[in-house]
Formats: sequence, structure tokens, C-alpha cells
Amino acid sequence: MSMLNEFKEFAMRGNVVDLAVGVIMGAAFGPIVSTLVENIIMPPVGYMMAGVDFSTLAAVLPTPTGKGVEIKYGLFLNAVIKFLITAFAIFLLVKAMNTAKARFDKPATAAAPPPPPPSEVYLKEIRDALTKR
Repeated sequence: MSMLNEFKEFAMRGNVVDLAVGVIMGAAFGPIVSTLVENIIMPPVGYMMAGVDFSTLAAVLPTPTGKGVEIKYGLFLNAVIKFLITAFAIFLLVKAMNTAKARFDKPATAAAPPPPPPSEVYLKEIRDALTKR
């Protein structure tokens, strides 16, 4: 098998296509979540915490030159909140997809199994008669 055919077989597997769609959707979903966190969620949270802007929170470590080095933990908090929102949204999406898949994959009400052929009925009767002796 040539390398091109192997690659084609690999690329056309369902899991790879699903993964590609997931990555593309995640990349498109990222800026939406960033905007949601930075512009809608964090301002009220900062307001409730006496006007704190999380993106400006930093710890300054002094240096001999006097300039200082900033550890911007506020940006880290924003990133954690973005991650949690994204993870929760993806969880809801996967849960909805699994629920829909379970509904569509559920077999229709099963009909009663067909009766066994007469030969099996006769064989069972013979077996039962032999076990009674």
C-alpha cells in the first residue's frame, strides 16, 4: 500500500474527522469565550470586589536596579476562568450530542421472538422425557 493510500485511509477515519472538527470549533469558540470573560463576566466580579480589575493584578518583585519584575497573576485568573467556561460549554455540547445519539441509536420496540421450529420443540420434549426417567 502506498503512503498516499495509507494517509487517505488514516484521514478518512471517523475519529480523525471528528477530532479535526472539534479543533476547528474550539479555535472558533476561544475568542468568544475570551470576550465573554473579559468584557461581561470579569467587570461585575471586579465591581463586587471594590472595583478590582483582574487583568491588572500583579505582584512586583524588587530587583537591584529598582525597576521590579511583575508576576501578573490577574491574567492567570482570567485564563483559568476562560478555561472553566470553555470546558463547561464543551461538556454541555458533548452531553447533548451523547443524549441525541442515544435517542437515535435506541432500537425500536423489539417484537416478540419468533417461535422455535417444530424440531426444537420435539427435541426439548424428548430431553424432558429422558430426564424424568
